[in-house]
Amino acid sequence: MSKDEFLSVGGQAIIEGVMMRSPKYFAVACRAPNGELVVKAEPLEKTWIGRQKWLKAPFLRGSWALLDAMSLGIRAMKFASDVQLATEYQKPDANVVDAAEEVTKNSQPVASKTIQDGVVAGTIVVSLAFSLFLFKYLPQVGGTTLRQKFDLGPQVTNLLVETIKFAFFIGYLLIISQMKQVKEVFMYHGAEHKAINTYEAEQELTLENCKAQTRLHPRCGTSFAIIVLLLGFVIFPWIPRFEDHFTQFKGNTLMIALGNFIYHIAVLPFIAGIAYELLRFAGKFRDNAAIMVMFKPGLWTQLITTSEPRDDQIEVALDSLKACLAGEETLKAK
Repeated sequence: MSKDEFLSVGGQAIIEGVMMRSPKYFAVACRAPNGELVVKAEPLEKTWIGRQKWLKAPFLRGSWALLDAMSLGIRAMKFASDVQLATEYQKPDANVVDAAEEVTKNSQPVASKTIQDGVVAGTIVVSLAFSLFLFKYLPQVGGTTLRQKFDLGPQVTNLLVETIKFAFFIGYLLIISQMKQVKEVFMYHGAEHKAINTYEAEQELTLENCKAQTRLHPRCGTSFAIIVLLLGFVIFPWIPRFEDHFTQFKGNTLMIALGNFIYHIAVLPFIAGIAYELLRFAGKFRDNAAIMVMFKPGLWTQLITTSEPRDDQIEVALDSLKACLAGEETLKAK
């Protein structure tokens, strides 16, 4: 495996599990309600995004990474949902098993599966819409309001918008990190990082080796988000304000905020492309202390989004990574 391919091993934490992806394979491992570890792996080429070679060019890879993460995240969540609800994976409690069998007996399997798939897809759509509203639209409302009140210039206004975004993002992470279910996911996130750090340290993928690793990683999605936010402070002040070109909307805060929201969304793929290249750079030079100083904000934020995992969570992450790497070996042998 080439150095670039070696560096592209990554993953995501999901409810009761971990998804791992390598250059040509992805795997997801989940802990079922009965304690069993369930693993699924398949080639990335089976996905539509995996077949789009043009998206993997430098500076397009950022947008590809976002699409890839969303696509695989949806599939991983669906698999985890299937495992958590499947009758054969329930705890060995007679009442629970009997109830599950009764529900299965009296239901329409195809219909229930369609509903379940719809719930997972709906959750993703709602979450994405909420994220755009909270981290993109509301900061524009705040910035527009402050500009109108204090007669601020466009650059100062955009800087205020970016400051509000950053505060909202950190505040949101701090709030959700107190939720019990999210704490579990953050522990799996820590387990995912430990497994990848063990692999990249070229150590045997054992529980003891994994436990000794840090739960932080420079190529984490959290670091990606922080880099995108920090780049916003550099790039967005130079983006024109909607109200300066469409003066007929002067005084209409919500419409002005919507216009600037659209402006910023249009620029986001460009920023994501730069952020992704910086993230790859951080991964390649993670042993260079001077370079890593620039990426400290992302690592510090991971202290919120990761927690020290339990042994059983590390086992899930290791099994997911092993399945992914085994798939790579299988493809190489063909």
